[in-house]
Amino acid sequence: MDPALLSACFELFHTPAGTAFADLLIQGHRETWPVRSRRFRLFSRQNYYEATGTAASALAIGLAFDQLEARAQFDAPERSVHLRVADHAGCLYLDLADDCWRAVEITPAGWRVIDKPPVRFRRPTGLLPLPLPKRGGSLGPLSGLLNLPDQDDFVLVLAWLLAALRAQGPYPLLVVSGEQGSAKTIFCKFLKALIDPNIAPVRGLARDERELMIGANNSHVLAFDNLSGLPDWLSDALCRLASGGSLAVRQLYSDDDEVLFQAARPTLLNGIDDVIGRPDLADRAIFLTMSQISDTQRRSETELWREFERERPAILGTVLDMAAHGLRMTPLARREPLPRMADFAFWAAACETALWPAGTVARAYSANRRGAIESVIEADPVAACVRELMVNQDQWVGTASDFLLLADKLQRQEVLIRRPDWPRTPRALAGRLRRAQTSLRALGIDIAFQREGRAGSRMIRMRGLSSGSSASAPASTPT
Repeated sequence: MDPALLSACFELFHTPAGTAFADLLIQGHRETWPVRSRRFRLFSRQNYYEATGTAASALAIGLAFDQLEARAQFDAPERSVHLRVADHAGCLYLDLADDCWRAVEITPAGWRVIDKPPVRFRRPTGLLPLPLPKRGGSLGPLSGLLNLPDQDDFVLVLAWLLAALRAQGPYPLLVVSGEQGSAKTIFCKFLKALIDPNIAPVRGLARDERELMIGANNSHVLAFDNLSGLPDWLSDALCRLASGGSLAVRQLYSDDDEVLFQAARPTLLNGIDDVIGRPDLADRAIFLTMSQISDTQRRSETELWREFERERPAILGTVLDMAAHGLRMTPLARREPLPRMADFAFWAAACETALWPAGTVARAYSANRRGAIESVIEADPVAACVRELMVNQDQWVGTASDFLLLADKLQRQEVLIRRPDWPRTPRALAGRLRRAQTSLRALGIDIAFQREGRAGSRMIRMRGLSSGSSASAPASTPT
């Protein structure tokens, strides 16, 4: 191997998945690139040309890269490579993605910008730099830029931002709805630009799981714009992505190998209608409704971006202050009964006392979840039918077939049978009831499944958890 091709490659390593990486010393700072990346190939060719005055042949480049990859995979240590955020030894790291490869180190004592973080970051195509954070700012300018109706919504937005600074999930989905012209898209762009700016800040709906995986592999924060609904496969995939599950697709159609992606990603969704209709995904989400903007209040996007860029360093610095406070308070935080997405709720509770009294996020999150449950129940005809059934009784026992027949007695069948999402078979109905169990339990209705005898029918038992529960009458759906 020609030494000129390797003179700047001072350390090799491989990831747990076996991908070869190289640390390069460039103009006094360290950069980290995959050995097989186009960026590393161009750098090697440039380095060879500057050292020899001639171009390296394709054969020499290929042989050199083969040997580098083998050394990285078999002789070099294993290290994790992170995207935008990382945690290490009780500290958080945020990649600024600038030309000097600096990062922000967040510790319980505070935060600082460092030249050589102890963790490695990768830089996918499209990643944009963050500004240098500024101390002594406030969140007032951010609140003024976001078109939110009340303070509780802003509290939840900030809790979501703080969660996005962590390298580990779970991350609740932030679901934004509102009428045309209510600034939903620029809202999502602002939040993404605060943590993970990208050339393509918001995207359309992923067409398949492979496309979703590629997007999650190349961005820390995902933002999907102008949605009108989610297909079932995408709803399930987003559940896994919120909680840290795995996505797997075949590497090639001609073989049986799989490409596995296991991670959690903070995700933004926006649309005019209620985007989420399935209870399992709604249980992992925060729902916001944007306020109407009158013609006299409307501002140009250029003006908004100018103000945002002016305030962004100070806003980022304030968010980092809260994250450092959260690290400091985590050992002291009370582990009270936690809701779904418990790690998110605990982290938000540790950070909140930097600005607000203890319990502020918990109250806002609880109210938001109650509103989400009501919306999901109203959108799901099966769950709504169960609630109507239990209005005037404490218990119901029967089979799935019995329940389908009962819909006719409730004078719903004529309407429901025309709905494409109404289950047509007892098995499909049982599956829908299982999905709605958590939401209905929050409204005071418990559903249990059991089989009577060794070969008996599978029975469904519904009961009110307490008399006078919220299941006794439908509540109005909040905005």
